[in-house]
Amino acid sequence: MATTNDLKNGLVLNLDNQLWQVLEFQHVKPGKGPAFVRTKLKNVISGKIIDKTFNAGTKVETANVDRRDMQYLYHDGTDYVFMDAKDYDQVNISAELVGDAANYMLENQDLQISFHEGTPLSVELPPSVELTITHTEPGLQGDRSTGGSKPATLETGYEIQVPLFLEEGVKVKVDTRSGDYLGRVK
Repeated sequence: MATTNDLKNGLVLNLDNQLWQVLEFQHVKPGKGPAFVRTKLKNVISGKIIDKTFNAGTKVETANVDRRDMQYLYHDGTDYVFMDAKDYDQVNISAELVGDAANYMLENQDLQISFHEGTPLSVELPPSVELTITHTEPGLQGDRSTGGSKPATLETGYEIQVPLFLEEGVKVKVDTRSGDYLGRVK
């Protein structure tokens, strides 16, 4: 148990037998009336985001979430197989739980997986990854200016928009939260 004064970003709460991660919180002390805490919570399982207000000092139940460094090994049918770097335990995680993270995962890549009582909750990638372009249309001589973009397929099979001057075999940095092209890797 904790109070609303102990809230911080990333903390996982157990509300109504559901796990909610704190995305944002703000302590508010209005000029008139009691203080309260305004929060933005994300359901760990479904991804639904809600706004919830607590009275200041209210007790909330926290969930014990274990974040472990894991290595992505391979895709096995409908599951993705990960290995714990410390004890070499392997864990199968469903494609539904991995979600969009699969677009940016390469074999032997390190990432974090959150567990609650032994059950995997989420796969957390770094904010950006470096991937190689495996297919894109060739750029033309006049395509060196800014402003234009074209589709490019990455080594994971995911397609993003890149500037016109990029060619196959170029390594690019990609934002894992939005899928945006961030720049070339030298």
